Amino acid sequence: MKLNRREFAALAAAFGASLALGPGRAAAAPWRERREAYPQGVASGDPDANSVILWTRRAPEPGVSSYRLAVEVAEDRDFARIVARGTARADASTDWTCRFLAAGLLPAREYHYRFTDQGGAGSRVGRTLTAPAEDDDRPFRFAFVSCQDITQGACNAYRRMIHEDEARPPEERLGFVLHLGDFIYEVTWYAEDVPDGRKSGHRIRGGLRYPDGEKLHDYHLPTTLRDYRTAYSTYLLDPDLQDARARFPFVPVWDNHEFSWQGYQSQQVFDGNVRPAQTKKVAANQAWFEYQPARVVQPGARGGRDLDRFHPPVVRDAAIEHYDDLGVGQEPNNLAAINSLKIFRSLKYGRNADLILTDNRSFQGPGNDGSAFGAPGFPLVVPEEAFNIVDGGRDYDGGRPPATIAHGGHDLPNPAKDQPRQSYLGGGQKAWLLDQLGTSRKPWKIWGHSFGTLRWRTDIQNLPDALKANWPGTGYGLLNGGFEVDHGEIADALKREGITGLAIVAGDKHSFWAGTFSKHLPPRPFEPVAVEFVTGSISARGLAEAIENMPRTQPLRALYVHDGPNGPMGQKINMTIRHGVRASLELARTGDLAAARRLSNPAVAPHLAFTDLGGHGYATVRVSADALEAEFVCIPRPFERNGAPDGGPLAYRVRHRVPLWRAGEPPRLIQEVVEGDPPFAI
Repeated sequence: MKLNRREFAALAAAFGASLALGPGRAAAAPWRERREAYPQGVASGDPDANSVILWTRRAPEPGVSSYRLAVEVAEDRDFARIVARGTARADASTDWTCRFLAAGLLPAREYHYRFTDQGGAGSRVGRTLTAPAEDDDRPFRFAFVSCQDITQGACNAYRRMIHEDEARPPEERLGFVLHLGDFIYEVTWYAEDVPDGRKSGHRIRGGLRYPDGEKLHDYHLPTTLRDYRTAYSTYLLDPDLQDARARFPFVPVWDNHEFSWQGYQSQQVFDGNVRPAQTKKVAANQAWFEYQPARVVQPGARGGRDLDRFHPPVVRDAAIEHYDDLGVGQEPNNLAAINSLKIFRSLKYGRNADLILTDNRSFQGPGNDGSAFGAPGFPLVVPEEAFNIVDGGRDYDGGRPPATIAHGGHDLPNPAKDQPRQSYLGGGQKAWLLDQLGTSRKPWKIWGHSFGTLRWRTDIQNLPDALKANWPGTGYGLLNGGFEVDHGEIADALKREGITGLAIVAGDKHSFWAGTFSKHLPPRPFEPVAVEFVTGSISARGLAEAIENMPRTQPLRALYVHDGPNGPMGQKINMTIRHGVRASLELARTGDLAAARRLSNPAVAPHLAFTDLGGHGYATVRVSADALEAEFVCIPRPFERNGAPDGGPLAYRVRHRVPLWRAGEPPRLIQEVVEGDPPFAI
């Protein structure tokens, strides 16, 4: 359905954007490119069939209080066939950024756009695409990415993405890039604060320095709106990231680093101490709004001429004392801060898919204290049974949590018995998500989930007695998991309502994963109801790299690191999670990969088809009416920028094809290694 002018104007106002509609008359002096006047480039985002959000930042020059920018949208790169024009203001109140809704466009079309100030200084030319119409059943492709830490790595993955996209025929090119968060890393290091200017073997680079900021230990944190804005404006100086935003429309959500690394809701956590930070949460939301072209809503925004500005609620930093049943703090300043910007939303993309995006951090609970249930001598691993009890809080086992938890031969008090379950969606958003899944009539429902649902565990119980002597549990060891009650309720709803075609795409883990989503894993019933794909990081360091310096005297090193002829490979942990401890010990003993896989434990990870905790790069998805294909494009560790047109070599390319399944059937992943050799990942 095509909107009229009044409806487009209302839509633009709702999303905090100026309106560019129809060819109109020229609104600026003749354009001449001056990229240095727009140092963060241009971008577009959240396309629908008839419109797209456009963005730029016009850097201030001495004596200028504001700019009146003209936007032009054309069918051709030379702007001979202009289809939309508009104007907007850029000034200090938005950090000199501006947002436009380019409207009245045609579905599934490529467009070019540019910005010009009143003096004729023009931005670079950007390229964007509109979504297909609701009745368009042609296949489409998109990429999904996350975790770009420019201070410790390069954005070579974007250069590879651009190179491959340019080489494809138009019908096979990417329609958009879904950015699943950690667009910035608010925790940063300055070269002079770490030995030899290096952190964990990575050269500190990128130039991010906070004008205000706070130093804690050897790292620095933002404290003001100016600091958060500085992070975005610095990140967008990266040439490969900037070129990607100029070529593809982005569809962004945030993860944790856009606000605070270990924080939750509007609270920061450092060294185990909670610091109220409502003012910083609002500042983080404002900077995100100003730098991300997305159809997001300010629930409390005032009307009038400044709808394209962020209107921060007045809040103070206050401790949270009371939480609801899903762990959302009811302190008024907390509620005002976390609701100052609504980013969960859905986008329609042709006949074959709905894109459903959630905010997994603003409503995330504070976490129950399970520190008493650690496993000394077993790095990164905790007993799964104890973790699940603490994670479930008072809702564990249908509201029957035990008073004590068996651990290491002792019965320890259950610290979460009277606490809320671990949850991250909040009540309203969770109901919205279930409604979106239940009412979609598209064959595919794609859930953009910032951190994913797949559990990482291994069968510690199958270690030789000498190696598991101090294991405090009786069953599996968990490396990563959580939110099991919520995930179980979602899985139950999918099964109960016969919903098929759910594909979860996620980031955050700095690793590549492919698998299926199930309420339980063995020894409980394993009943997959959806598929899930997790992309490796653009540049942030992964766990496989971090554990390679594990002491050689560690008795369980063989579960984590493969000491091969070319040095330590932390990817050995892939095998431990995918196949179990016996397989990893056999590989360490014989070096025979085939023999190791023959000892695979089918019960440890029936939900996983691929695991690589060392992967960097991106993933693409191709969606058609009857199948979905996810491809992992992995590059070598991006310590430094590769200036080659293709961004440098590939490490591997792996594809998983998922035929659409019927209600009552499990989804099926068909794997193909297209290029390279993913280490211990399959």
